[in-house]
Amino acid sequence: MRTLSALFLCAAFAVAADPAKNEPAIEQQPADAKAAKIVLIAGSNFFKAGEHEYVGNCAVLVDLLKQTPGVAPVLAVDWPKKPETLEGAKAVVFLFDGAEKHQLLKENRIPAFQKLVDAKVGLVQLHQTVEYNKDFTQKAISWSGGAWEKGKGARAHWVHEFDTFPDHAIFSGVKPFKLDDGWLYKNTFVAGMKGVTPLLRTWNPKATDKPTGAQDVIAWAYERPEGGRSFTFTGAHLHSSFAEEGYRRFLVNGILWSAGVDVPKSGAKADLDASDLPKYLKPPPAPKKK
Repeated sequence: MRTLSALFLCAAFAVAADPAKNEPAIEQQPADAKAAKIVLIAGSNFFKAGEHEYVGNCAVLVDLLKQTPGVAPVLAVDWPKKPETLEGAKAVVFLFDGAEKHQLLKENRIPAFQKLVDAKVGLVQLHQTVEYNKDFTQKAISWSGGAWEKGKGARAHWVHEFDTFPDHAIFSGVKPFKLDDGWLYKNTFVAGMKGVTPLLRTWNPKATDKPTGAQDVIAWAYERPEGGRSFTFTGAHLHSSFAEEGYRRFLVNGILWSAGVDVPKSGAKADLDASDLPKYLKPPPAPKKK
C-alpha cells in the first residue's frame, strides 16, 4: 500500500493538474433552493503530498455527492466566509486539523454552530476533526456521540481490510475495502454508548494490550436525543484511498445519512476513475528560503 501511494504521488506531480479539479468552486451556492445543501469545510494548510489533502479530498467528495439527485454540496475553505453558506444546510462536513487548530474553536464560531445543531443539522467528522481541546471535548461528544481525548486516546498508522459490516444504511451497497490509514482510536463516547452505532473497528497490530469496550471503534453513527444525526470516521488520511470503491461509498452514504437524505438500498452512486485522483491535488508549496 505504501508503494502504491508513492507511485500515486509521482503521477500526481509528473503531469499538469486539471484546473477543473484542483481549482474547485468555493462557496458556490446551490442553484436549486430545494436541494439538500451539504457544506464541506476543508482546511487549507499543507502537510505532506497526498496526506491530509483536505481541499483535494473534499473536492473529490463534492464530485461524488453531486451524483446523488437532489443533493447540492458546497465547498468552503477553513471556514465559510459568506453568511449564506451555512444557511439551510442539512449537514456540515469537517475535514481539517484538530485540537488547538480546530477551525470550529476559532473566532467565536461555537454559538452559531450550536444553533445548527439545535436545528438538527447533521455533523460529519473526518480524521483529526474528532479531536477538540480539553475544555470543549464533552460538548463535542454531546454533538457527535464521541471524540478523541488527549491523554486517553491513541493514534497510529496501519493497514486494515474491512470486510464485515453491521446492518446500517451507511453500509448500503458497500463492498469490502482495504485502507492504509492514520487511525484515531481509544475514543471517548457518551455514557453507555446511548444512540451510538459502531460502524468500523480496528486495532493497532503492534499493540500489546487488547481493546476493551468500544476502544477499537474508529467509525460510528450517532442519533442525538434532541434530534439530528452525526457520522464520524477517524481515518481519511490518504488521498489515494479514494481509489477504493467501498471506501468512497461508505463516506458518501455516511454524509447523506447525516443530512437526512435517504440512502438507496444499493448505496449512493460513487463513480470515480482512480487515474483522475492526482488531478485534484496541487503541487506542494515551494520550500521557504532560509
